[in-house]
Amino acid sequence: MYPTFDLKGKVAVVTGASMGIGYGLAKALANAGATVVATARHMKELQSLVDEISREGGEALAISLDVTDVKDIEEVMKEVQHKFGSIDILVNNAGLGANHLAVEVTEEDWDLMMDVNLKGLFFCCQAAGKIMLQQGCGKIVNISSQASVVGIKEHAVYCASKGGVNQLTRVLALEWSSKGVNVNAVAPTFTYTPGTAERLDDPSYLKGVVDRIPIGRVAEIKDVAGAVIYLASPAGDMVTGTVLLIDGGWTAQ
Repeated sequence: MYPTFDLKGKVAVVTGASMGIGYGLAKALANAGATVVATARHMKELQSLVDEISREGGEALAISLDVTDVKDIEEVMKEVQHKFGSIDILVNNAGLGANHLAVEVTEEDWDLMMDVNLKGLFFCCQAAGKIMLQQGCGKIVNISSQASVVGIKEHAVYCASKGGVNQLTRVLALEWSSKGVNVNAVAPTFTYTPGTAERLDDPSYLKGVVDRIPIGRVAEIKDVAGAVIYLASPAGDMVTGTVLLIDGGWTAQ
């Protein structure tokens, strides 16, 4: 028997899908056959994504979601279940990144990043997980970061939030895997997106990054998407509780 990466007939919810990695992941999941529910706060960008997926022959729906609002999370997950009958895949991509010297971090800085990167992610897992546990099957893929396993200067809050994502992933896998729900994380290195272009288009900044990556380049969205498709598909059925690093060898050093 050969592994399959086919997602036909699956319903996939993607958070933070209005731009960057989330936008690309939604398109990749649709290309693999999934019906994609793209969520974020910015409906204009989400609708552009849905239109693009439709033009390429896929099926997608845009729903507004604020992951800092637990009630909103619960209502959206129930709406998806009611409309499609199931939630088969959840990709927790919504996240914030910011540079702060540790001595300059404010309580507001801390709370905002934790509310999105960790609290919001957990309650998305919980709301979708309840539905998946009722179904007896499901795949959750949390988008972490290489900063979850190595320290990066001026990223104390970000590193802490992504380290928490890894631990939540492991605990949820321990609690849910025996009931048919796999929970994993994908941890990319610096990834070229419209949001990171300003820094990565700076030759000196790019060199400082690439010098740490044995493969010799930063990641592209398709590199992250390949890992997500693998973990969300039948090919990844035996994988749970893992953090899959997409870092070109950065953390092997």
